Amino acid sequence: MTPMKRVEIVIDALELSSVCAVLDQSGVPGYTVVREVTGKGDRGDRGGDDLTGALKNGYILCACSETQARAVTEAVRSLLRRVGGVCLVTDCMWLEH
Repeated sequence: MTPMKRVEIVIDALELSSVCAVLDQSGVPGYTVVREVTGKGDRGDRGGDDLTGALKNGYILCACSETQARAVTEAVRSLLRRVGGVCLVTDCMWLEH
């Protein structure tokens, strides 16, 4: 197994493409996007049931090196300040197969 960083981002669904662009530019080897996640945060309930997508959130998960995780978090920080959201970075182990 290989030690890596797990980066999880919950952000306004309209910003998912911007975050994916950051991941691509940072050299992250791959990521998973889950659209229309629900929950509650500092901007209130996000039910995911509106028609326009304006009140929907998305979730992005990736595993990457510490250097890549640092680049992603620094690039995403200003976006999170502007539109809200959450970014979590934790240690993980990559199971090679």
